[in-house]
Amino acid sequence: MTATIDRTIISERVPSSPARLSFTPAGSPPGLLDGAWWPRSRDLFRELPALTDVLDARWGRITRVTVNPTHWPVVPRKVPVNGHTVHVGWFAGEQDPNKLILLSYTAGRWDLLVIPPETGAAAAARLMSTAATPGGLHTASALMTSEDTTRHAQEELQEEEEWETDGGAASATEKPAELLTSAGGR
Repeated sequence: MTATIDRTIISERVPSSPARLSFTPAGSPPGLLDGAWWPRSRDLFRELPALTDVLDARWGRITRVTVNPTHWPVVPRKVPVNGHTVHVGWFAGEQDPNKLILLSYTAGRWDLLVIPPETGAAAAARLMSTAATPGGLHTASALMTSEDTTRHAQEELQEEEEWETDGGAASATEKPAELLTSAGGR
């Protein structure tokens, strides 16, 4: 038997953890991104209230959010947040899959890099710092690609170091002690 939950009947939201965010400094030169958001899950219904709690106080009431549905299994049309509703839209081809666009009627638009929830803390810290660089010219997907390349290079370096430590290339150039002893005529 399959159960379906109609989220429209939920009158109270489950408290969520504080949003993990980074922003470009106020008054800095504009760039392609205004910062980064590292959600704890891929559940927009659960994650957006914590995000808007921070942003409503910082930027003014967030009224609309747009995403690319590539990384979001469910895109709700509306999400209740403290005192109002945020309308959620999606654009599959037009919007970078690693970006979230926030709109406020009174204050404008902000573009945030969305760091996948499964990202490790060190990689997330690098991405959050880079996305908050004033005047940054990297797109959200370019930052994610760069991080993937960096991670892959670090993994290869670690594998090579482990191989050398376990007797890889270094032992192939060394002569075993028993060969040295027998070559000496003992």
